[in-house]
Amino acid sequence: MGHPFPIREIARQAGLSEATVDRVLNGRGGVRESTAQEVRRAIADLDRQRTQVRLVGRTFMVDIVVQAPERFSTAVRAALEAELPSLHPAVVRSRFHFRETGPAAEQVGTLDRIARRGSQGVILKAPDVPEVTAAVGRLTAAGIPVVTLVTDLPASGRLGYVGSDNRAAGATAAYLMGQWLGDRPGNVLTSLSSGFFRNEEEREMGFRSGMRARHPQRTLVEIAEGQGLDATQYDLVRAALERDPGIRAVYSIGGGNNATLRAFADAGRACAVFIAHDLDHDNTRLLREHRLSAVLHHDLRHDLREACHAVMRFHGALPPAGPLLPSAIQVVTPYNLPGPADR
Repeated sequence: MGHPFPIREIARQAGLSEATVDRVLNGRGGVRESTAQEVRRAIADLDRQRTQVRLVGRTFMVDIVVQAPERFSTAVRAALEAELPSLHPAVVRSRFHFRETGPAAEQVGTLDRIARRGSQGVILKAPDVPEVTAAVGRLTAAGIPVVTLVTDLPASGRLGYVGSDNRAAGATAAYLMGQWLGDRPGNVLTSLSSGFFRNEEEREMGFRSGMRARHPQRTLVEIAEGQGLDATQYDLVRAALERDPGIRAVYSIGGGNNATLRAFADAGRACAVFIAHDLDHDNTRLLREHRLSAVLHHDLRHDLREACHAVMRFHGALPPAGPLLPSAIQVVTPYNLPGPADR
């Protein structure tokens, strides 16, 4: 029963004599199990209270650096701000650095400015390219921990990753697609915003592997580099539909779903099954309208809470914990949409 507390302090917390606490801690026997449990509870209480004392008055400045369409960045901001009260008595202040697209050099410039200016931590969604990996290395060398969000940079010096198991998410999409298409003919359009985001690459690999194993007769038609933006996504989808009259379903890995549906409508084509990711405001509306079959969702609030806790642990404000575990994948349909407080 390792602990850093003196016997006198444990005895005071438990309301027991020091002699009784000493017998429990040293396993001398002659003490009821219920009394031993009181001692263990007292130690756990002291440990929690010690953590609270360490957090009181602590302010953590965290930079949130995200490359994503505005709808996702807005969801990230809302999720973090909803979680801030749960982080008390510590105070977490956030600086947001959002961009929809652009060369990697721009994001590298943002990360290098943070390294020079200083920060308690960086929560990062970025493409997995060597320039960004090197910038993360410079941040960690400056004593600034980096936690990757939703998409990982495993070759970097990042502290940890928060988000779902993307390969498992892709395999889940393949399972649903096969079940819902059944024996109906048709090819499947897979849509990535960019080939440089590891989460999208892993989702695509999980989906392709699942479809190959269970439905090898299905042709997968891939489009990429629409950046999840409606303006570019529409042209890519419309061109794919013109090239392949057999497309009847969509697995949207990278977003731009309004534009995808508009392209189907303008081409006079029906979409039998449409599976997407993330409950942003667009996808929530499309689900309510029954224009999406399902959205694979994970709890962004949980992810951002875990990211902030990882930063606090790095600075010794919280006790060590085990490795960060992937977020649970939720299959959301028009019939089980969570309320605003759950997103």
